[in-house]
Amino acid sequence: MSVHRKQILDQHLLEITINRLCQQLIENHGDFSNSAIIGLQPRGIYLAKLIQSKLNTYVNKKVNLGFLDITFYRDDFRRRDNPLKANSTELDFILEDKKVVIVDDVLYTGRSVRAALDAMTAFGRPQKVELLVLINRKYTRHLPIEPDYVGQSVNTLHSQRISVEWKEQGFKKNNIWLVNIEE
Repeated sequence: MSVHRKQILDQHLLEITINRLCQQLIENHGDFSNSAIIGLQPRGIYLAKLIQSKLNTYVNKKVNLGFLDITFYRDDFRRRDNPLKANSTELDFILEDKKVVIVDDVLYTGRSVRAALDAMTAFGRPQKVELLVLINRKYTRHLPIEPDYVGQSVNTLHSQRISVEWKEQGFKKNNIWLVNIEE
């Protein structure tokens, strides 16, 4: 079995992409006084932290940031051979009547986003919910879910996967890869 990787975004292009996404968010949310960023556990939190950090400097105030665990809301939770390990949900604010931006690294089938929508209801009813993803895997959706903000759209096969490497996870640099596995 051989593995081939093609780089989609390197550290420099990722920085440019995140800046663009932040500018788009500011166009729609202003100073974020009634908005919040929610990163999906486990990998969406790294992107959410980067976006919040940039937004804090742009709007000159602290933007609400939370992390949402969707483990027990997944439709495949009971279908796995090994039980999933839950992550922590960290929301120190109420979502009631807020504009919420769900953040995840890769949008694939849409099932994680559907689970996130269910999980959010425990924290209030948002005024509006938007989706921001770093990589939009086109043509792979199982559910009719599309992002509002996209770092980059990529045409992929079901046999391919996207590998997102964050420095915060121990990698030397932030990188995004398209991975082909051939037998």
